[in-house]
Amino acid sequence: TLRHVCDLFVSLDPIREMGTGRAGQRRIIPIVGGTVKGPALNGRILNLGADWQTIWGNGVAELDTRYAIETDDGATIEIRNYGYRHGPADVLAAIARGEEVDPGRYYMRTHALLETGDARYDWVNRTLFVGTGARLAGQVVISLFALE
Repeated sequence: TLRHVCDLFVSLDPIREMGTGRAGQRRIIPIVGGTVKGPALNGRILNLGADWQTIWGNGVAELDTRYAIETDDGATIEIRNYGYRHGPADVLAAIARGEEVDPGRYYMRTHALLETGDARYDWVNRTLFVGTGARLAGQVVISLFALE
């Protein structure tokens, strides 16, 4: 079963294009803040991470992020989130232009590992998470679910 843990509202700086690498077009999207809201986790996203993306030749975006949250009660939790975003070319072009697109028109799914040394949140160290996402102008929204 899936249990909704939180929604991540991840604020982004502009994309830094790296050029073509071994596997496709490489780019870095700095993660500069945001909020975490949900039944099990609440807090803020710290300004210290990035999404190291590769856009494959077929248009699939390989998402590879690492960042951290600080919970409302002071715990620091690292998030490593990996996934894919793909869809029809016209939909992906609209997203690239910063237009708001219904997330049901494209695929954006992730799996996440969370880690902390804070005993109050030790459960995240032994839980697997999956997420559904949406790309907005300057922001990504991910609904994170624990696999029970």
